[in-house]
Amino acid sequence: MTTEFASNTAAMLGRSMRHILRSPDTIITTAITPIAMLLLFVYVLGGAIHTGSGKYVDYLLPGILLITIASGIAYTALRLFTDVSTGIFERFQSMPIARSALLWGHVLTSLVANLISLTLVVLVALAMGFRSGASVVAWLEVLGILVLFTLALTWLAVIPGLTAKSIDGASAFAYPLIFLPFVSSAFVPTAGMPGPVRWFAEHQPVTAIVNTIRDLYAEKPVGNDGWIAVVWCAGILLVAYLLAMRTYRSKIA
Repeated sequence: MTTEFASNTAAMLGRSMRHILRSPDTIITTAITPIAMLLLFVYVLGGAIHTGSGKYVDYLLPGILLITIASGIAYTALRLFTDVSTGIFERFQSMPIARSALLWGHVLTSLVANLISLTLVVLVALAMGFRSGASVVAWLEVLGILVLFTLALTWLAVIPGLTAKSIDGASAFAYPLIFLPFVSSAFVPTAGMPGPVRWFAEHQPVTAIVNTIRDLYAEKPVGNDGWIAVVWCAGILLVAYLLAMRTYRSKIA
């Protein structure tokens, strides 16, 4: 059964990746908005934002990486919604394949596509002067956090992908996720924020994740933010997965 599931999932992954390769504008579009924000904040607004020592691009990049992921998962919901609305979903369910393979195919496609977009953003940041003396282990730890965050948001995207009534509804859920980094330490330190806003910014998941990635890049001790970031990502992933599978089971019932 495990071999069959892996084979079916690989087939669904290959199908979704072929769609992306035939329409590479999906990845390009996903990366363009974060890159435009990176350019805007560094070259236009960066001179007016004080973050302490170091270059602003080094401070900014972790938040931009999370925005890149939040932008990319909207396409996961859109691709799944398209399968459901065109009848392909029901057709696959009538075939002798593992039932959850279709979902996992979309989830893994999201992971691969987002990793490509993240690579493009990092390359642009390097061209803009971003530098990190972090070790290979630290870079792998950053990659692990980004993968965990991507999986958490992707399973969250599965829910509107299965239940939305329109294309706009399938992708609109991503907008609050894109906005969330703006009320965090992603763009400016939280110390200068008003009391209630500062409290929210310091206790929402983006701040812990951004601070962890920033410290890893800067070769600084991660501290409590590290385990808080992992707990947030793992918790969101677990809840999103359980809700997505429950929605999926009621969809195919």
